[in-house]
Amino acid sequence: MNGALARLIAAQICVHACMAGMRLAAPLLALREGYSAAAVGFLVALFALTQVFFALPIGRYADREGLKRPMAYSVAVACAGAGLAVAFPTFLALCATALLTGAAAGAATIAVQRHAGRAVHDATELKQVFSWLSIGPAVSNFIGPFAAGLAIDLAGSTPGSIEGYQAAFALLALLPLVSLWCVRGLQELPRVAPAASHAGKPQRAWDLLASPPFRRLLIVNWLISSCWDVHAFAVPLLGHERGLSASVIGTIFGAFAVAATVIRLVMPFVARHLRERVVMAVAMLITAVIFAVYPLLHSAWTMGLSSVLLGLALGTGQPMVMSLLHQVTPAHRQGEALGLRLMAINASSVMMPMMFGSAGALIGVGGLFWAVGAVSVLGARLARRI
Repeated sequence: MNGALARLIAAQICVHACMAGMRLAAPLLALREGYSAAAVGFLVALFALTQVFFALPIGRYADREGLKRPMAYSVAVACAGAGLAVAFPTFLALCATALLTGAAAGAATIAVQRHAGRAVHDATELKQVFSWLSIGPAVSNFIGPFAAGLAIDLAGSTPGSIEGYQAAFALLALLPLVSLWCVRGLQELPRVAPAASHAGKPQRAWDLLASPPFRRLLIVNWLISSCWDVHAFAVPLLGHERGLSASVIGTIFGAFAVAATVIRLVMPFVARHLRERVVMAVAMLITAVIFAVYPLLHSAWTMGLSSVLLGLALGTGQPMVMSLLHQVTPAHRQGEALGLRLMAINASSVMMPMMFGSAGALIGVGGLFWAVGAVSVLGARLARRI
């Protein structure tokens, strides 16, 4: 990993960590102030909502302007969002903070991914670069909540006091400023002009979906994301049915996250031997098998082992998707393609938990695992056809 890539990863981490920290601290403050679980759920959903509506415009803006200007706006919006919570620690302000920091994290992700994808020279480098980049969100999901939780407990006059929350928000508001220093020394890549056959034609996002490879890739990406969400949604329910303690269920989750991170650390070193379509198809098949047996497991050890195997399989998904996305889309529209992908994932993250809840009530947790596992088999076939 070279210095420029390390700077890109650090820039993404700092903006994303601001959002991740707010996603922990804001709901905690809302609960402290007596708001209901439904209100807190609404607040959490707002972190993804702006990315649904603004991912496409942000992607197009990145196609026009490159890296530094979108990153500068992302930093400004993230700092303003966290700063708003410092000045006005009220539920309404926290909702605005969620919208702003969520939008900033999405914009930074698109700008960084587009720049990284255009800076490489071949498919092997694409797989290596996006394997490294995919580690960033895992790091930021640790740094942001850890820093916020520490500030809440240590900075106030008493643990969990309002001053502690304001200190946490202030700390999170400062984090994105590091991103400006990270990207300052990076060289902006030249803008790519559209091909002569596309010059002067209006560009619509749906034109990208007319391409079968891109359309199939988007569906497979959605399936991988949905499998990730199913695991996060169903394992606590299944663990509760098995009588497992909260710490054991948390450990099962931790095993999944560690496995997904470890496989991404390994992938850059074996990237030249990996074929994206094959890796995604195998990941879908492994997921289908694990989902088939997961509801039949009763011990914490077997559930933990299954979570590790699932983390290894699904952890390969994003780097392969990102590598293929940059190969099947025109260079002058890669930011737009990234925005469309992010929009689809966040729309799924908003809607799928409600669907999972309805399906789980109707067919049970085991039925939910088996249904999504069956769809994963179809996803494997679709991945091979990209």
